[in-house]
Amino acid sequence: MTRVLVVAAHPDDELLGLGATVARHVEAGDEVTAVIVSEGATSRYAEGADRALRDAAGAAAAVLGVRDLRFLGMEDQRLDAVPLLDVVRPIEKIRAEIRPDVVYAHHWGDLNRDHRVVSEAAMVACRPVGDAYPRRVLCFETPSSTEWSSPDLSLQFVPTVFVDATATIEKKLRAMACYATEVRPAPHPRSLESLRARAQYWGQIVGRNYAEAFVLVRDVS
Repeated sequence: MTRVLVVAAHPDDELLGLGATVARHVEAGDEVTAVIVSEGATSRYAEGADRALRDAAGAAAAVLGVRDLRFLGMEDQRLDAVPLLDVVRPIEKIRAEIRPDVVYAHHWGDLNRDHRVVSEAAMVACRPVGDAYPRRVLCFETPSSTEWSSPDLSLQFVPTVFVDATATIEKKLRAMACYATEVRPAPHPRSLESLRARAQYWGQIVGRNYAEAFVLVRDVS
């Protein structure tokens, strides 16, 4: 049994780039904890939308089979105004509690500033110190953010790990459909059609019908 920690900035980020992979972990009997750092609503929606997003996140988690879903409730699109230590500490506390073997976090080059802050905070919280640090750390893409980043090559998402999503792509899309306010019409990257096409694209690269892609940060055997 593998202990898995997913660290995401906003509701729906926990599945956009890795929902099929999370479903595979659950089906394999792994223990998955998903942490959503920001409430994801106050910069865009009317009062009360944060509760609706939490409900959607809970419904999506149920589809994927994730039983441990945690919300840190930080303010949407303002994580760059918070001292990094204040973002690191709650993630570090959860990491120390569950002692994950594998951690998934945002890619460092995302256009969205919250994503970049959460990526850095996760790397700090999971640094290789002591005996309980995660042995495997991977960064996931976030459609409608990662691909819109700077042309600086050091910020580009260049995957090195691919996970066969053929058996779990439908579960990912059903989970995403729980987010009624976040799904967009095609050809937007967060449309269900585009998410399927993206998984097909990554699958073509590695000879699978569908796949999800990651950048490997650390792997200690």
